[in-house]
Amino acid sequence: MGLSSLGVLLRVFALAVSFAGSTFALAAYPDRPIKVIVPFAPGGGTDLVARTLSVPMSEDLKQSIVIDNKPGGSTIIGTDALAKSPADGYTLVVATLAHAVNPSLKAKLPYSQDKDFAPVILVGISPNVVVVSADSPYKTFSEFLTAAKANPGKLSFASQGGGTSAHLAGELFNSIAGTKLTHVPYKGAGPALTDVIGGQVDVMFATASAVGSLVESGKLRALAVTTPTRSTTPLLAKLPTVAESGVPGYSAGSWYGYFAPAGTPPAVINRLNASIKKGTQTSAFKARVESEGLIIKAGSPEEFAKFVKAEELRWRTVIKDANISPD
Repeated sequence: MGLSSLGVLLRVFALAVSFAGSTFALAAYPDRPIKVIVPFAPGGGTDLVARTLSVPMSEDLKQSIVIDNKPGGSTIIGTDALAKSPADGYTLVVATLAHAVNPSLKAKLPYSQDKDFAPVILVGISPNVVVVSADSPYKTFSEFLTAAKANPGKLSFASQGGGTSAHLAGELFNSIAGTKLTHVPYKGAGPALTDVIGGQVDVMFATASAVGSLVESGKLRALAVTTPTRSTTPLLAKLPTVAESGVPGYSAGSWYGYFAPAGTPPAVINRLNASIKKGTQTSAFKARVESEGLIIKAGSPEEFAKFVKAEELRWRTVIKDANISPD
């Protein structure tokens, strides 16, 4: 056998070993803990979804799921951390509406919205809920609307950060209703809701998953839901919509979904998709989130990709029409 033939055989052998190694590595996934980045402070709706799902995910994948809260920058800090992570399936982020609107709100992002992320799964969609303190003088949404129109610039609304669902829901309300609520951003839903409960801020268009237990315990009063139709969940079923309460055409909501870094092997994406989807169907997860308004929408990575692109286009128009300036 000549040297050239030997060289060819060696290359074929090396390729075979490489392929076998990669196949083995994929078959062994996951073989160490998986980190899930939550781009908000502990205590909010995103944190709740991530921590609740981490239990069935851990059981299914036979590995620990480590929650890493990285708040700040309207989710950009946590999202950027994911973009710069290895594409091996061991780092994920729980994204929200902010992921879809940041390109329209921020003059420059430290990552490529279109190139740095691999969609894994949309977990669910929920209405935002207009909430006030239990001690608030506003007993109904109509009373709050009347006060907001009569006192431009004097009432405030909280959010878990600029560009989040609560922020955009409030700005959309200002635009359609002709009011001038003052935006007060926080680093997470937890501290924002604390100040709403304490009366430091008048109102919040909060995610249903973040306020469910607070409404049930009587610490917050729910006035309306932000979706076009009323909620069918027990906690929210009696609430009117913002649209039917004097703001025709109003519609806003929030969502939660998982991304991995771009380049993550499709087989790993599919494994994660199946695990998270399985977790959303557990009785524990359903009991924790569906009672608070979350409608489970767990589908394929491709469906999630189409959903996010549609959200980007929809809110780009809203941001432009509402004159919400980028940072």
